[in-house]
Amino acid sequence: MRPQWLRTARRFGGRSAAVVVTTALAVSVPFPAGSAPRAADRPVSLVDPLIGSANGGNTYPGATLPYGMIAWSPTSTTGDQTGTGAANGYQYDTTRIRGLSLTHVNGAGCNPGAAGDVPIMPYVGDMTSSPSADAKDAVYAADFTHAEEKAVPGRYTLGLKSGATADLAVSKRAGVADFSFPSDRPANLLFRVSNSLNGSENAHVDIDTAHRKVTGWVLTGAFCGRRANGGTNNRKSYYKLYFSASFDRAFSSVGTWKDGTLSAGSTSASGGEGYATGADRAGRGSGGYVGFDPSADNDVHMRIGISYVSLDGAETNLRGEIAPHASVAEVADAGERAWDRELSTVHVDGGSAAQRTTFYTALYHSLMQPNLISDRDGRYYGMDAAVHRLARGQRAQYSNFSGWDQYRAQIQLLALLKPRIAGDFAQSLYNFSRQNGGVWDRWVHLSGATHVMTGDPSAATLATFYAMGVRNFDYEGAFDSLVHQATVPHPDELSDAGCPGQCVGQRPNLAQYLTSHYAAQDVCHCWGGAAETLEDAVADSALAKWAKLLGKDQEAAVFSERAAYWRNVFNPDATADAGYIQARNLDGSWVYPFSPGSDRGFAQGTSATYTWMVPQDVQGLAAAMGGRDKAAARLDGFFHTVDGSWSVRGGDPLRYDPTNEPGIHAPWLYNALGQPWKTQATVRQILDTVYGTGPSGLPGNDDLGTMSAWYVFSALGLYPQTPGSASMLLGAPLFPSAVVDRPGGTGITLGAPDADATHPYIDAVRVNGRPTQRSWTDGDLTTKGGTLTFELAEQPDTQWATDPADLPH
Repeated sequence: MRPQWLRTARRFGGRSAAVVVTTALAVSVPFPAGSAPRAADRPVSLVDPLIGSANGGNTYPGATLPYGMIAWSPTSTTGDQTGTGAANGYQYDTTRIRGLSLTHVNGAGCNPGAAGDVPIMPYVGDMTSSPSADAKDAVYAADFTHAEEKAVPGRYTLGLKSGATADLAVSKRAGVADFSFPSDRPANLLFRVSNSLNGSENAHVDIDTAHRKVTGWVLTGAFCGRRANGGTNNRKSYYKLYFSASFDRAFSSVGTWKDGTLSAGSTSASGGEGYATGADRAGRGSGGYVGFDPSADNDVHMRIGISYVSLDGAETNLRGEIAPHASVAEVADAGERAWDRELSTVHVDGGSAAQRTTFYTALYHSLMQPNLISDRDGRYYGMDAAVHRLARGQRAQYSNFSGWDQYRAQIQLLALLKPRIAGDFAQSLYNFSRQNGGVWDRWVHLSGATHVMTGDPSAATLATFYAMGVRNFDYEGAFDSLVHQATVPHPDELSDAGCPGQCVGQRPNLAQYLTSHYAAQDVCHCWGGAAETLEDAVADSALAKWAKLLGKDQEAAVFSERAAYWRNVFNPDATADAGYIQARNLDGSWVYPFSPGSDRGFAQGTSATYTWMVPQDVQGLAAAMGGRDKAAARLDGFFHTVDGSWSVRGGDPLRYDPTNEPGIHAPWLYNALGQPWKTQATVRQILDTVYGTGPSGLPGNDDLGTMSAWYVFSALGLYPQTPGSASMLLGAPLFPSAVVDRPGGTGITLGAPDADATHPYIDAVRVNGRPTQRSWTDGDLTTKGGTLTFELAEQPDTQWATDPADLPH
């Protein structure tokens, strides 16, 4: 059977798109009046959602909208119903699925990641056994080929080897689907309500034959819950997803299942899978199916809404966002316009077709999150397991905060392009903290505190938002709360529950830290004492900057002093040749054995990488290394092998790793070391060789848009200097021109007429028409807008921006 997207005749295809979606989804694209854009002019036409779906990028290709609640995408299988062969449900090389799930997370780095709720599977054949008993996905799953798959922003289409096809499109909280089946075989849709990626505590399904509806919910959570360093501490439920699906035709058969029992004719079932894995979880769970007679009409049209609050909320979201007879094509058109609106905030000209695809796909991935969790009526499920309403002035409650990852690049891009959403997100995190006893969790998934990673990224994030001009949140209350978290010990900080990767304490052993001025490895109750010290120093530096902007001089002084605590884990005699960041014990002794390639005392990285993680005090770090020239020479060795060849693709514990966050700012450190031409060369090498098109086009986990945001900034010739600041470091733009469209006339125009593959170096820069000898800009460009003009060259200019008085500070 032909793929669904090749068909021209659809049941509702003749209806006008103008009546499809309510004003909540009505969008326009900012093109001049009377000049309708050609398809090639629209950024959405350049996006390839399959980029990052291989090589550990962990993206998903399914249908979603910017910051959307619903993300409808496949859940794959490699022959184990309790696994997917992928961290977030989809892996390009795994071409067998067991359903199309309603929720996903972009690029999280653990397997399984999160969500993947309520896989809906078009199944061709008779229902003869319980799908939960199909532990190896041998029966109720299907193969596909990529030739039968098409992914565009807001729409996903897949043809299965079984002969069934699915064509999906979504609004923010709802979706529509056309399923087609072979006309000569039984046609069924399976609602696998208990089969979330991490399992489920409980689940329920109801089938209403009179009204042609299927409704239900799943109670789940356990983000990364089954991996070793999370353990049983994180096998817990913290959200319930409700759904309501309605159909355009009657059911020819119905049934449900629980564990190994199939009940034909039944219309209700309950039961969870649990949070174990493999044999301990296999064969458990519940769901329901509805059958159709395909002999006269083999197409089935379904509308579905979701909510984290209630079934009524799911139905209200559906009614409010998608009209009763909206077709997939019409909803997809509205979604395409929504994506164009978001992607058009940055307009680039020139470059190759591949570069433009890489750029706009990176922007697409950057703007997929944060994600809505509030319903249309403003209600949302809080971290205290109660239903709340939005704070005064807040437009939406957002979640999915991959803090340790995002505070380094994605947060800055969100603040730059979408300050209103950034403010609502800041308020959302503050709301969660108040519902969580004043604790700001470092990795928030939906309404759950997952405790993943290390440090205090909330402080760095909200301080950055404020510095970049975001004001639509309770910044005074949030600041006071974060200061309290950073100064008043909490009982959880002495717990080892979930350690090392999901330690419950947000400022581990804070009393000891405030006494010793570093996190002691032997008593830190954290992932790694050296990493924790560096992370807290960055967070405290951000709080100091925020305090200064708020006129809180006493707090600014206290946290400025704490920002220098990184010095207490820099051992100048770590090796015979050089000093490194190294873990220390409570008695002050250094942790041995030590080698720069070791991860002891660190989190997902080595000392060789973490030694550069002092963005708030690069001059101090250089001085500790013996001066800027010596630091720059060491940095050369971080990006090159001993024979001088590049080493920027990862895999060497002594050198740059583009796949993880602790070192992704390192290419930009040369600006502060007085050798900015090396930043220009290094960034261009990474842009050209590490990123690209195709499923392997990301270097590793996208980490909720972080790696994509790195590309967007770097391609523009800008990069955030340090958390808590609006200053940007300057590099060589990839495109001859770019316009960053920001609210209130604060946009940024970047011009680099000679930008191409042979001009990777800066010869001169003008800021608002005036020449500058600085390789950085102050916060005015970010918050007030302006113009940057670059003169680029084929050879490095070793004089521009090298005066010690003009270096980034």
